[in-house]
Amino acid sequence: MTGDFDPPVTAIREAVGRALAEDLGVLGDLTSTALIPGDALGTGHFVARAPGVLAGTAAATEVFAQVDPAVTLTWAAADGDTVAAGQHLGTVTGPLRSVLTAERAALNFLGHLSGIATLTRAHVDAITSVAGGGGCKIRDTRKTTPGLRALEKAAVRAGGGANHRGNLSDAVLVKDNHLRYLEGSRGASGSTIAEAVDRARARWPGAVVEVECDTLDQLAEAKAAGADLALVDNMTPAEVAKAVALADGAPPIEVSGRVTLATVAAYAAAGADLVSVGALTHSAPVLDIALDLE
Repeated sequence: MTGDFDPPVTAIREAVGRALAEDLGVLGDLTSTALIPGDALGTGHFVARAPGVLAGTAAATEVFAQVDPAVTLTWAAADGDTVAAGQHLGTVTGPLRSVLTAERAALNFLGHLSGIATLTRAHVDAITSVAGGGGCKIRDTRKTTPGLRALEKAAVRAGGGANHRGNLSDAVLVKDNHLRYLEGSRGASGSTIAEAVDRARARWPGAVVEVECDTLDQLAEAKAAGADLALVDNMTPAEVAKAVALADGAPPIEVSGRVTLATVAAYAAAGADLVSVGALTHSAPVLDIALDLE
């Protein structure tokens, strides 16, 4: 695998800096300072305790670099690799105090981000062989841990998924609350979706404009308004199939809501172009990874 899965360097440095400040407190690692001589050296091995998909190696590397540049870390696996239980993932060598001080923060990043990559891969695998769903992509959402979005979205990519907008500046997404405001303020008949799309294009020419649609009638309005994407929300697979037929490719259909690992294949089979799954980032179980000293 390549570095395509790495989040921006500044995002990694800032996230690691916050994690270490939280973990070290004012006095640092009291236990290691008391028990480990300053000149003691050690070697540890990262080992997967469960099968999954690896992610977060750049963050783990940065943890050790910020704690002590004298520590070296060599990876035997890369982000995006499928790993087996018991597999050796990497080796860390250097001052033992520093290795132990950095251990938990590094494992927290690895376990959390690898868990996201693992759950994403499970969703991707679920739709891969579905008849009619070969062109469907799994996407994440903005339901991310505050301050960790760039890292979590990189983990989604490592798992084979795609990213929705990274922040509110990336694209226009007209949601139900926006439409409610327009309905309450305009005091006139006609499509608020058309008005919303027109306003968005006038203010942000060139930006992608997506419209959240709760009904097929709203989808028809979004199509007539020339929306770039339609996010059909909380529909059943059967309803999504009708939405796909109605849109006929323009706009492409993204599914959101009610999607689980058990149902994602049905949505892909219904012809959805994209399926966004908030659980990838807000509910992924941590992948069990340990650091074993020699």
